[in-house]
Amino acid sequence: MIKRFRDRRDAGRRLAKELHSYANRSDVIVLALPRGGLPVGFEIAMALGAPLDVFVVRKLGLPWHEELAMGALASGGVRVLDDDLIRVARVSDEDIRRVTAAEQAELERRERQYRGDRPFPKLAGKTVVLVDDGLATGSTMRAAVAALRKERPARIVVAVPVAAPETCESFRSIVDEIVCAETPEPFQAVGLWYEDFSQTTDDEVHQLLERAGNWRETASATRS
Repeated sequence: MIKRFRDRRDAGRRLAKELHSYANRSDVIVLALPRGGLPVGFEIAMALGAPLDVFVVRKLGLPWHEELAMGALASGGVRVLDDDLIRVARVSDEDIRRVTAAEQAELERRERQYRGDRPFPKLAGKTVVLVDDGLATGSTMRAAVAALRKERPARIVVAVPVAAPETCESFRSIVDEIVCAETPEPFQAVGLWYEDFSQTTDDEVHQLLERAGNWRETASATRS
């Protein structure tokens, strides 16, 4: 019997135990998908002694079917397009420009909101632990992985507290490591496996990033 997580913080602490081999390594960074991934990522970053940052992803939906992604934008100025779908769906260049402009504006708004003046971290050669609060279809995380590849990290580890079994398995071919703490069957929905799945607010995202940054500064000062 799978024990439900109390909340996202509890999920992060439990998931961190599965990632202990990445603790106290200078090449590791934790990137969380906002907003629900931040409380999970915070606990993992604290347990591993790693920096925490956000990786904002915006889906580029077809103009007439927004739920169907023809690509994605992500932190770091990365755009990924599904050329096959675009060709089959006969999406015009103008449609792509229009959808991209709208989603780019929203991504930049969220970047400013969450990161402020902090620059996007350099990920080349790093081991990136990419975190969310769960995987159902995994479409957003797949877009994040595709975008992250363009930043040339040495290793991408996707880590989630709970996932649909088939979705977890499907990531094995596209990342260096996939860690799903629980893969219940039947799965149904991410929120069912949390006692408290209330929405993470923008203020909480700010607070967690600030706390993680302060912890890193204090730890660095102590070592020096």
